[in-house]
Amino acid sequence: MFRRTGRPGAAVLAGLLLASALVGCAAKGESPQDLTAPVAVTDAPTDAPTDEVTAEPSPSVSAVESMGAAPSRRATPTAKPTKKSTRTAPKPLAVAKPPTETNVPPAPPKPAPSSCKPSYEGTQATRAEVKAALTDAADRIYWPVSAKDIKIPLSLLKATAWQESGWQSNIYACDGGVGLMQVMPATATWMNQRFEKSYQIDDYRDNAYLGATYLAWATRYIGEMYFESDFRLDPALCTAELNSCLLNAVIAAYNFGHGAVAQEGEPLTIPNPSYVRNVRALMSECVCLEY
Repeated sequence: MFRRTGRPGAAVLAGLLLASALVGCAAKGESPQDLTAPVAVTDAPTDAPTDEVTAEPSPSVSAVESMGAAPSRRATPTAKPTKKSTRTAPKPLAVAKPPTETNVPPAPPKPAPSSCKPSYEGTQATRAEVKAALTDAADRIYWPVSAKDIKIPLSLLKATAWQESGWQSNIYACDGGVGLMQVMPATATWMNQRFEKSYQIDDYRDNAYLGATYLAWATRYIGEMYFESDFRLDPALCTAELNSCLLNAVIAAYNFGHGAVAQEGEPLTIPNPSYVRNVRALMSECVCLEY
């Protein structure tokens, strides 16, 4: 989580179409017991290939390749266009309200050299084990008292994990991202302190909880600032404009960090459109959805 140049895995998206792929918190006043699992976040390495128009990392590199592995020759599919919405949710506010949570995750680390290759430690979790961990994380109620309607869709968790690591639970990126959800150690430390937890980023189950909890935290943080506390992460609420819905904003924050997306008094910003489009496409097309 929190990677400025994304580990945009459009090639992960390519992998899903080829049926294979190799390959980053809570609202103010919430008690630790009100949150069931914390999260960390990642930002992408800034020296990855960028798009000339958006200055965003090129989406033609897979998750592993964007961390330093030699690129493979695979076609890059294009995400399907967003369907027209029958919106019943409020449009985002023109400018953000003040955040209720002022204790926020640390700033993202410096990018790793593009020549650096990821490493692997420990035993790789099986697909069945990863699926079970992600399913458990999606089943949790992260704000059981004050925002019990916040739920993280399983399809979003599966897609994010595929985008970030290709479901490789024992991968260590050069920028510090760890495991399935590419959790940053400093962010994991912050989350554990903030919510009095002891999750371990090198355990694939805890890693899934950390990733899901950051998504839940970002949902509340951004939802309160821009969406009048309507916390639905429903693709049907999104229009062709990427800044039109909370789902896109939460995905963007997972990759670039909350500060790049939501600022008090500023309009909602999606600084990494390729990453958002990739994850959105993976939510409906990823081969991982069948695991």
